[in-house]
Amino acid sequence: MATTTTSAPAAPIVPFAPPAIGQDEIDAVVAALRSGWLSTGPRVQEFERAFARYTGARHAVAVNSCTAALHLALLASGIEPGDEVVTTPLTFCATANVILHAGATPGFADIDPETWNLSPAAASAAITPRTRAILPVHYAGRPADIPAFRSLAAAHRLALIEDAAHAVEARAAGQKIGTTADYTCFSFYATKNLTTGEGGMLTTASDEGARFARVAALHGMSRDAWARYDASGSPHYDVVMPGFKYNMMDLQAAIGLVQLAALGRHLARREAVWRIYDEGLADLPVTRPAPVGSGDVHARHLYTILVEPDSGWTRDALVGALAARGITTSIHFRALHLHPYYAARFGFVRGQFPVAERLSDSVISLPLSGAMPDTSALRVVDALRQLLSGGRD
Repeated sequence: MATTTTSAPAAPIVPFAPPAIGQDEIDAVVAALRSGWLSTGPRVQEFERAFARYTGARHAVAVNSCTAALHLALLASGIEPGDEVVTTPLTFCATANVILHAGATPGFADIDPETWNLSPAAASAAITPRTRAILPVHYAGRPADIPAFRSLAAAHRLALIEDAAHAVEARAAGQKIGTTADYTCFSFYATKNLTTGEGGMLTTASDEGARFARVAALHGMSRDAWARYDASGSPHYDVVMPGFKYNMMDLQAAIGLVQLAALGRHLARREAVWRIYDEGLADLPVTRPAPVGSGDVHARHLYTILVEPDSGWTRDALVGALAARGITTSIHFRALHLHPYYAARFGFVRGQFPVAERLSDSVISLPLSGAMPDTSALRVVDALRQLLSGGRD
């Protein structure tokens, strides 16, 4: 009689950043659907007020992405064609793209070798007579050196705009991110600490800037649909500028309100995973994230490691070996000046920003989210320990 053998079932995939979505979010979306109001309306207004309270910001303007928030912040700051904006090359392309959309030029400066954020000294050296703003990124959720950037911006009369896509829970020198710059821009993309699927928020203390952003975000119209069609509204409006289609929907805001209330719980879960990684990887040939500075709060958005040259692995080979074990990783980021578009347009070459290039070549982002159990984190640690202790596929 013939016998058959069956292999053990493959271990489940460890996803990179599963959203922490539960029944409360589902119920909120159903309630929004049943309300009959799907686009920008009362839930967006409620979300803006709640987010302003959370950050301590004077104004919060909900939009459809952090990209939109960054673009509006640049325009509200008066950035025009011919201007320059100093920023980091170690960021997602949106940070630089919006500078180009405003007609300006990104002036890249290298990053700090310990924090991996934009270096204030390098940013200072990159300022030219055409520079009009500094745009630091809170990389991985670690707050940038905002006191240094505020001093630098004040000394040169520059706008300070923060890319806080990773940093909704962060604090810099004890001050909540969202109140630390002229404009702060947040992301609520699917993988972010607070998600609405797609979405973003702009915070500012400027009454004029907030008014501009609200009008510019919705075609340049003087009144949004909720103001026109609620019980006390009027259908009339004026177009006062050639604006954009950047508004957030009530469906998104319904999710955002639930997520905002759960931020503390989700951060605590990510902090627990972070501790497992810190302890489990301590003796391996990788560079782990540096400790958090005094007075700062890290939002724990990405746990990034650098693969050391003496590990016996290239970054890409280690990524492939982890994938073969069902562990999904990502790369944050390939430095922008190494991408074909920026290199060809601005003449960037390898060697201009060596610290950013080192990270670009060796960084791996490990799985992390508010929905990740300890068991998944321990699987990641076990796999890395096996691979970095001599195990190869």
